[in-house]
Amino acid sequence: MIPLKSASDIAVMRENGSALAGILQTLCGEVRPGRSTAHYDRLAEGLILDCGGRPAFKGYHGYPATINASINEEVVHGIPSDDRMLRDGDVFSIDIGLVRDGLYVDAATTIAIGEVDGEVRRLLDVGERSLWRGIEQVTMGNRLSDISHAIGSFVAAEGFYVVKEYVGHGVGRELHEEPQIPNYGPPGSGVRLRPGMSFAIEPMVKTDPLPTRVKADKWTVVTESGGLCVHFEHTVVLTEDGAIVVTQGGEAGRSGNE
Repeated sequence: MIPLKSASDIAVMRENGSALAGILQTLCGEVRPGRSTAHYDRLAEGLILDCGGRPAFKGYHGYPATINASINEEVVHGIPSDDRMLRDGDVFSIDIGLVRDGLYVDAATTIAIGEVDGEVRRLLDVGERSLWRGIEQVTMGNRLSDISHAIGSFVAAEGFYVVKEYVGHGVGRELHEEPQIPNYGPPGSGVRLRPGMSFAIEPMVKTDPLPTRVKADKWTVVTESGGLCVHFEHTVVLTEDGAIVVTQGGEAGRSGNE
């Protein structure tokens, strides 16, 4: 059953989303070669605590850090480390969440470190645009799988591949709520979307069609081929007036911007 959010819940999620967007923007502004992924984890935790929130990921099923810090072939759940330094030419994914006043929000982005070639830039562009293709489907009367289909069909048409083992999800009173939202599949199935539903939509887009695997640390997911993967995510709430992308920019924004 998909939990529905009240007007007061949505107001809190908008405030939390705006805070998280600002934190993620600060992290991205600090990214440069030679810094460790643990540097960004410590910075993120401090910023979340400063705004009165709590890191959503730290301690969740035993996860040891505030952010997922995933580089290049790492898909998600990369554990920050003082020994892992960013290098020129890397792609760096930051996945981050916070909870404040009992409500969670979740967001992710991937950025290039220094100079990367045109195909890497295209992968980044397709990953981000696929997220917006999914968000555009968050409208009353649509079916849940319309989100999945919009993402997967767009990525496939661009010659890349979505990660199938990990999915988007409901978010709100819990970090992971119903429903699960795959990034592929046919349209026109699943529940009809209703006001009060809130989703973390998060395509992970890679260069190979192979299954992913989990490294020996039991957290870090990587591509089988060693090819690159990018990850983009927003928390979206559906209201009577349309979809609100609560983690977009310093101010929560409406969908449709690509």
